[in-house]
Amino acid sequence: MGDILEETRNHFQHNNRTKEYSGHSAKVHSVAWSCDGKMLASGSFDKTVCLYSLDRDRLSREGTLRGHTDSVDQLCWHPSNPELFVTASGDKTIKIWDARQSKTIATINTKGENINISWSPNGQTIAVGNKEDLVTFVDVKTHKIRAEEQFKVEVNEISWNNKNDLFFLTNGHGCINILSYPELKQLHVLNAHPANCICIKFDPSGKYFATGSADALVSLWDVEEFVCVRTFSRLDWPVRTLSFSHDGQLLASASEDLVIDIAHVETGEKVAEVPCETPTFTVAWHPKKPLLAFACDDKDKYNRDRDAGTVKLFGLPSSSDS
Repeated sequence: MGDILEETRNHFQHNNRTKEYSGHSAKVHSVAWSCDGKMLASGSFDKTVCLYSLDRDRLSREGTLRGHTDSVDQLCWHPSNPELFVTASGDKTIKIWDARQSKTIATINTKGENINISWSPNGQTIAVGNKEDLVTFVDVKTHKIRAEEQFKVEVNEISWNNKNDLFFLTNGHGCINILSYPELKQLHVLNAHPANCICIKFDPSGKYFATGSADALVSLWDVEEFVCVRTFSRLDWPVRTLSFSHDGQLLASASEDLVIDIAHVETGEKVAEVPCETPTFTVAWHPKKPLLAFACDDKDKYNRDRDAGTVKLFGLPSSSDS
């Protein structure tokens, strides 16, 4: 374990450069990679989605997708089709897009302003949550609403487990609600944090899931036992966003702290940190490489009243090593 940890630390000592790419005219709320890692999509307050292609270690902007009439708050890709992704917007719709053709395949009307979205691991269902704590389940093939579930608690992030038989949500009371799927019967409520439980992510190996909270802690949970294995406590502000690396060995967590923490999952030790000038909204590890995409609340260098709207990529070879 020590050898792997040292190797990983050594890798990031030589690959610690961040490059930024402009694409939006307002802050970027969400970044996500296609399952094959060839494309990155970003959703913004400016109502658009930007698509980037990755060639070795540089991003090239492929285009801007328009169609939403309000902020694009979250997006995610199909788990096994690298051409499809879905966006959740404040305009009370979700849109399924074909990245190759840069066009909308379907627009599904929902009952409220959408703020979080998840695609089931089997690819058949999309779940979307709105500001009124209603979660809507949409059939991907028919684009019809399969089910709606109204919650009495503040719903933050939503996700299936990797086996697709449980549905998880984090809530404003610091708990994790676990529902059977597709029945949507509540099975467990885990008291995870003393404050608002904000985000949740499952690791690719299916061993753990992690939650981030307003108490500035990240908790790591055993998927089978539902017990907390360890906590990560290097951040000082509410944890807004999490991402596991492709091999499940690293966990990136970010907040209003001016660093993104990269932890070794099995020991909790710090592997690296990414310096930021402003709060970070979203982080996403590449599905095959140690590259981290993220977006912050940056301002335009020439006009401090304007948002920069940039996407960033960390893990690039340091100048002296390239």
